[in-house]
Amino acid sequence: MKSLDDDQAQDVVSIPLEGKSNIADHMVIAEGRSTRQVASIAQKLSERIKQSGGTARIEGLANADWVLVDAGDVIIHLFRPEVRSFYNLERMWAVDEEGDAADAVEA
Repeated sequence: MKSLDDDQAQDVVSIPLEGKSNIADHMVIAEGRSTRQVASIAQKLSERIKQSGGTARIEGLANADWVLVDAGDVIIHLFRPEVRSFYNLERMWAVDEEGDAADAVEA
């Protein structure tokens, strides 16, 4: 979260997934103002994770509309604003206005 704040990521939302999904224990969603900023945030975040002894895989860096940083127990989604509103992951995970995840919406 500090890395995202340092790199001026906007509208950061943290969603606890423990007990709700086996893909990760936590999901973070944030956005950058442009593809260049999204790519920069992802690269710096990956470097910081590796410097602290963790591992990080990055997907989507070539286009940088939606970049996923997989840090194992934490998955970070970085979007351009238009792409974030289109996919609306917060709604998928039923995040309320305080940024807390409620039970997932049943289809």
